[in-house]
This record gives sequence, structure tokens and C-alpha cells, in this order.
Amino acid sequence: MYTDLPEEQLRDYRGIVREPTDFDDFWAGTLAEARDAGWPVRTEPIATELTSIDVLDVTFAGFAGQTVRAWLRVPRGADAALPTVVQFAGYGGGRGHPLENLLWAAAGFAHLQMDTRGQGSGWSRGDTPDLGEAGPEAPGVTTRGITDPKTYYYRRLITDAVRAVDAVRTLPLVDPTRVAVLGHSQGGGLALATGALAPGVRAVVAHVPFLCDMPRAVVATAARPYREIRDYLAIHRDAEERVLTTLAYVDGVNFARRCRRPAKYSVALMDDIVPPSTVYAAVNAHAGPTELAVWRYNGHEAGGIDDDEAALVFLRDHLTEAESARRAGRG
Repeated sequence: MYTDLPEEQLRDYRGIVREPTDFDDFWAGTLAEARDAGWPVRTEPIATELTSIDVLDVTFAGFAGQTVRAWLRVPRGADAALPTVVQFAGYGGGRGHPLENLLWAAAGFAHLQMDTRGQGSGWSRGDTPDLGEAGPEAPGVTTRGITDPKTYYYRRLITDAVRAVDAVRTLPLVDPTRVAVLGHSQGGGLALATGALAPGVRAVVAHVPFLCDMPRAVVATAARPYREIRDYLAIHRDAEERVLTTLAYVDGVNFARRCRRPAKYSVALMDDIVPPSTVYAAVNAHAGPTELAVWRYNGHEAGGIDDDEAALVFLRDHLTEAESARRAGRG
């Protein structure tokens, strides 16, 4: 069943999240500190039974210079700088197994799959701890450090995502001028934030992005992960203002207002995890050109493989010069 506003109202929905007056300074300072604490990216090839794709174990400096892991998958025998996709995992997931998620390398891209600090035990494996400050929290990570933007979990994770783009652009097999970011749910929210914050990103794919218009999301669904924030506020009844202030610094709508990169979004109208209105709020705020796939009869899985296929076409358009020229000529 539909879980949100009628579709005709969704198309015009703009969201209710506030924008902090120091939003840009907050992120500029956070990223400057992370870059000052950086160190050279490390890569190590790993042995697999694959015959057409090579996998490298990547280690880079994320938030505050802390170690973050990733897989880099590339077509075997690649000898030129490749268009590159940086992918972020959904909630509870990590970088997974080296043999998973082979689509992008099989399609000719370099593919960096970033690990997710403190997660990676829900539905895929992770290898990166979260070393940030904690405190009273509901089970999960969405309320970790939530009473202050400086200690909030998603400040660290978004910084990791930006630094993943910084890191991949230094690698010899990557063309630093042809990098895109992609994710589903939490990964989509990270892709949107990174598209706004990271230099060198050419395109963004955000499938049913989590972390958007969160003041509405926490009262529009009873499903996790947003339920974690609601549960926290049900106990910490005096913390609402502090929590909403913190969330505004990581809200995808505020990043969308700053993201001038072409973006492909998807939304599912029967999604009970990410309310459709929150996705529309980001789409309608986006500063650059957007495409939106609307899945009327799907839940949080959204378009599944059809979303992947459409994203592949979209990224070829924006990352592959010859393909872009061919399509322009055909049009």
C-alpha cells in the first residue's frame, strides 16, 4: 500500500528541514581537518578465482585520519585510466566480500566499494571500526553522538565518503576527471552528500536515499532506521531541539541544495523505510539537473536490477566520452 502523500502532492513537496546558518563553514572545517590528518592511500592486490576482474584491498584516511577500508575492482588487464564509480553501502552493510558486487567492473569501470565504519554486520561484511565519541544511544548508529553535530556518527561517515573520492582520484588506474558516486538508501544519502562536498565528482546516483528531510521522516514511518531516532526521543524527551539541529547538518535536502552535479534518483511509493516525500524533498531541492525513476508498486527495494541497469546507462553518458558523444549525435 502507499505509505505517504498522494503522488500529485509528492511531486511538489519541498521538505521541512531547516538549514543551519553555519552549514558550509561546518563542512569546510570538518573536511579541512580530515585532509590535514591524511596519509597516502595503500593498495594490495588480493588473489581470487576471478578471470576477468582484479580486486585490490584499499586502505585510506577518513575522518580525523582514521583508517577506512574499501575494495577496488577493475577489469583485468586495464592499462589506462578508467571512469570510476565510488559506491556506498546501505544501512547495516559494509564493503562485503571481494567476490560480491561485480557489475561495475564487469561493465568496464573502476569500482571502489567503501566500507562503512561501525556497521557491516547486518547484511554484508565490514572491516572498519567507528572510533568516534559515543554516549546514550538507541540500538543502531543513527543516534550515536546525536546531541551535537561535532560528535554525530554521520559527520564521521560522510567525511569518510568524501575522503573515499579524494583517495580513489589518486590511484593510477583511475581517471580523476571521470568519477561518479552511487548508493541505495544510506548509500544514496552518502552519494548525495558527497556529490555536494567532494571535488571531482561528475555524477550522482541516489536510489531511495536515506537521511533526507529527517524531521518529517522520523514521524512519517515506524520502520528502522528512522525508528531509532524516534525511540531515542521517546526516552530523551528534552532533547528534540538538539537532535533536530544535529540532523540538519547531515540532511540530504541541505546537500541537494548545494549539489550541482547531474543526479539520477529513484523513489518507491510503497516504501515504508524511506518515506517517498523525503526523496521528493531532495529531488525538488537539487541544484543540478535530475532524473527520477518512480516505482509505484515497490517498497524499499525500489527498482532493483532495473535501477542498476538505468544507472549503468546514466553513468556511461556522464563518464564515458565516446558514449556521450555517440548518444548526443544520435539525439
